[in-house]
Formats: sequence, structure tokens, C-alpha cells
Amino acid sequence: MSQIVKFLSTIHPYDALSRDELARVASFFSRRDWQAGETVYRHGEALEGIFLIEDAGVEVTDRAGAPVSTLGRGNSFGERGLMRDGHAATNARVSRGGPILMLEAREFRRLLGANAAFSRFFNRGTGREAQSAGAQFADLSVADLLAGRRPVTCPPETPIAEAARIMRAAHVSSLGVTDGDGALLGIVTLRDMSNKVVAEGRPGTDPVRAIMTADPLTLAPQALGADVLGIMAERRIGHLPITEGGRLVGMITQTDLTRVQAVSGSVLMREIAAAPDSKALAEATARIPELLLALVAASQRHEIITRQITDIADAVTRRLLVLAEAELGPAPGPWLWAACGSQGRQEQTGISDQDNCLILGPGMDPDHPWFTGLARFVCDGLNTAGYVYCPGEMMATNPRWRQPLEVWQGYFRGWIDRPSPEAQMLASVMFDLRGIAGDTSLLRALQAETLAAAGRNSIFVAHMIANSLKHRPPLGLIGGFATIRSGEHRNQIDMKMNGVVPVTDLGRVYALQAGLAPVNTRARLVAAGEAGAISASGARDLIAAYDLIQSHRLEHQARRIRAGLRPDNFLAPSDLPDFERSHLRDAFVVLRTMQSAVGHGKGALG
Repeated sequence: MSQIVKFLSTIHPYDALSRDELARVASFFSRRDWQAGETVYRHGEALEGIFLIEDAGVEVTDRAGAPVSTLGRGNSFGERGLMRDGHAATNARVSRGGPILMLEAREFRRLLGANAAFSRFFNRGTGREAQSAGAQFADLSVADLLAGRRPVTCPPETPIAEAARIMRAAHVSSLGVTDGDGALLGIVTLRDMSNKVVAEGRPGTDPVRAIMTADPLTLAPQALGADVLGIMAERRIGHLPITEGGRLVGMITQTDLTRVQAVSGSVLMREIAAAPDSKALAEATARIPELLLALVAASQRHEIITRQITDIADAVTRRLLVLAEAELGPAPGPWLWAACGSQGRQEQTGISDQDNCLILGPGMDPDHPWFTGLARFVCDGLNTAGYVYCPGEMMATNPRWRQPLEVWQGYFRGWIDRPSPEAQMLASVMFDLRGIAGDTSLLRALQAETLAAAGRNSIFVAHMIANSLKHRPPLGLIGGFATIRSGEHRNQIDMKMNGVVPVTDLGRVYALQAGLAPVNTRARLVAAGEAGAISASGARDLIAAYDLIQSHRLEHQARRIRAGLRPDNFLAPSDLPDFERSHLRDAFVVLRTMQSAVGHGKGALG
């Protein structure tokens, strides 16, 4: 029982339960060791509960057998069918043997009704998510709802006909009427055009001030969506100007409620699954910044946000693979499409390029037209969908990264036996591989062999440790931040290269030293603490530091999206309040301490 409690305390949303409640809930879990190839359930079977993977691999497929997802440690499955009618909505088969927990259906349903965090987590991927769009809208600030959209305006003397043309060109249903200083004088809507112009036969040459609603009710950017809903319902209006210091800064409309619902993760996933081509996929992925903004505004944990964004990248990849197979016909042999980098670790944010490869069955020809065609189709489609080509050509279109299993095994043996600087770089990327679609046994065989070989080679591990120390946290000599000194990002810090990457590198080193299977950085840190690769206190401190760094990174990206800018990783410490700036610096101090411990061969065990 204590082992289950310890495991649950590291998994969201169980980590939101009190200690006593967690112990009580753990008593409703059963634990079973499953063998590879066993079927957990089939579509339509009655479910006794939901499943939580402790340390195994599970492939989930739809009714027709098409891949839905590949799951690992910490992933739940079966909840969709249980929450719908109690019968499995998919098939689940064990791809890698190991322990899987099951929570009784009765207790699962009780938790859904009794615990808000639990309900929010499991409702996020169901129809209930769409039903709760109003609640999502209510919790967001007006500034978040505007998401960088600039108001469309015109002067009061603008002819009505010209105002109508401005609205048509901008695809908006209202105009803010402002003076030369941007102060709001009134608004005019499509309904005004219909009721006051067309219906009354008013000439289009009249000025727009003749039909505008003067001195309309307004809200400030700090107001909440709940305020918008209340005013719109009470006043029966569909447009609400947002002003700051009397100046118009945005317009909230009833269609914004629909927009918030439309950027939920489940809605995007459904659109992606039905997309006929890469153009349609691009229309869905174009809303990822809005999804990130909504998730940050809703105070979701960073690992939940990056997982949802990565799930979308996975879904896009799988859809492109399906479309490619429909065009190319049957494959000449087994293959696996795998992702590396942030997608492999399930840590994507608002900016991501593509990093992928093809592992082919033994003896397969990497230059076979089917495999080259698949690589080109999918990589081009990903680029169209916003996942730009990798600058270093770490893609399946590069013949080097489209090879049969025996060549991949040779790659890893070479990197481990002869750890050159290039080998360190490549190993850092390729040890984060995760299968997206295809024959997952190809990657399992490769990872099991290479992880064991890497852990036994002390020289290779030493080189990987040295590689992990190349990116240092941005700390100055006299207690401040070491910011970038010149150029576009002067006085800023790179939250990715000097914050996230050092933690990612440490997590990989711990995984190599202890032979740990997880690929996700946070999961690696948790597993390292449990396995004794680092001390319990060291694990807690590093996880807390990582959580803070990633949260600030995502909040920074959300602020840029809200301002209508592209998200990036460059944060100016001076933009943070003193309290937050102090805690961020403390997180970097923890990171530097852990790097120092690894560099001296202590692993933070001392």
C-alpha cells in the first residue's frame, strides 16, 4: 500500500489530494503485473475501473485498430469509456510488460464529484470539456480573452458605407468609433447597419456618428470573463468595448465564448483526426498559441500544458502518417516513426521545430521509394502545419536518420564506445526517442540494449556529464542574473538554453546512471529520486526548481501571445516583481548546485 501511495503522490491529479485522502484512495487501487502482448480490454467490454501505468507500455487503438496513443509511466487510460457508458471506447494492449494499477469505478466516480482538480483533469478530454466552456470563459481575464487582438476603429466622421467596408475587410461585426487620441466615443455594429441604415433608408454618405451607440458600457482589461457574461446577459448586448484610461484597447463579443471552446485540446484533436490535408492541419495548429494562453491563464501545471501541446503534435504526425499510407499503399516492411527532442520528452511549448526519425525493420532498404516518400510527405506536412524543418536536419528525410534497426544499434554502440563531442550531442538527442506510430517493438529493443550499455560504460557517462555542464544557469558573480549583454535580447535571459536545457541534461544523466526508462524530464527526476540516483532532498529541490523555471517560461510566452507577439524564450528579469525575481534566482542556484554535485561525481548524494 505504501508503494502505491508513494507513486500516486508523484502523479497528477492524485498529488492534489491531502495525505489522508491519498491513503484512502490508494486502498481502492489494485496492482497487477502484465506481460507484453496481453490485452487489457477490448472495445465494448465493461470496465471495472480506470487504469494507471506504474511502469509498463500500453498501445491504445480505436475500434478499427488504428493507433490512438502510446502510453507509459504515469499515463491513465480507460476513463473515456467509463465516464461515457461504462464500456471501453478503445482497445488497450500491453506493449511492454510491467505493473499497472486499476482504480475501482465506484471510487473513480466519487472522486470526479468530490474533487475539483480530479474532475478538471479527467473532464479535459471528454464532451464535458465543451460543456464547461462557459466556466473556462468565466475564469479567464479579459486581457487573456483579447489575446493580442487589436481593435478595429474609425473616426466619427467616417461615411457609413466606408465603415461597412472596413468591417467587411477586417471580418468583424463591430467598430470602435474613436477620436484622434484613441479615446472611445461609441461603437457601431452590424445590427446598427441593418436597423438604422438599411431598414430606414439612410444614405451611406452620412457619418458613422449618426448611427453609433455613444458612450457605451465598457470594462477594463483586468475584469474577468464572468463580468463579460453577466453584463451581456443583463444588458442583452453582444459587443463589449474594453478600455484603459479611456482609450479603446479591444472588443469582446459573444463569439469569443465559441472561440475559447474551439481551442480546447480535445476539440483540436478531433479536428486533426478528421483533417483531409496538411492545410487543414495548419488551421488547427494555428490555434495552439491561444490554447497555451488559456491553459496558463487557468493556472494549469507546466507538465500538463506541455503534455497537451505535445499531444497535438503527436496527433498531427499520426494523421500525416495515415494520409501518407493512403497515398503510398502498403509498406514494404515494418517501420516506426519516432520523435526526439522536446516532442520525444513530451515537453513542447509555443515554439517548436520538428525532430524525428524512422527506424526500419531489420534488412529494410532505407532508400526504398515507400520509405523516402513517407519521410518527405510527413516532414513537409509538419512544416506546413507550423513545425518547421529542423535546422540541423534531424529528420527522417535525412538518410542518416532513416535506417534499419541494425544500423541504429551500430549508431548507439559507436556513440557509447567512442564518445566524441558529436557523439555526445547526438546521444543527448537520441536518448530522448519516443515512438509515435508504427512497430513500437523496434524502439523497445533499441532502448533496452543501449540504456544498459550506456550505464555500464563509465567513460561514456563521464562524457555525458561533461556535456550536461555546458549550459550554465544565468547567475552573475555578485548575486544577480547574468543577462545577455548585447543584441536583440540584451538584458534578458534565455529560459530554454540556460534554464530548461540544463535540467533536461541532468535528468538524462541520472537516467543513464541508474538505467531509468522514462524520457520525460520531470518523470526522470522523480524516478531518479525513487531509485536513489540522487538524494530525496536533492530530487525535491531540483523538481521544485524545474517547475518554477518552466512555469516562468510558459507565463512569459503567454504574455507575448497576449500582446500579439510571437512566443519566445527570452525573459527580462527586470519585468518580474522582486518576490518572483528572487525565487527564480533561487531556482537557478539549486540548478547550479546540482550541476556542481554531478560534476564532482557526487550525484547530490553527500
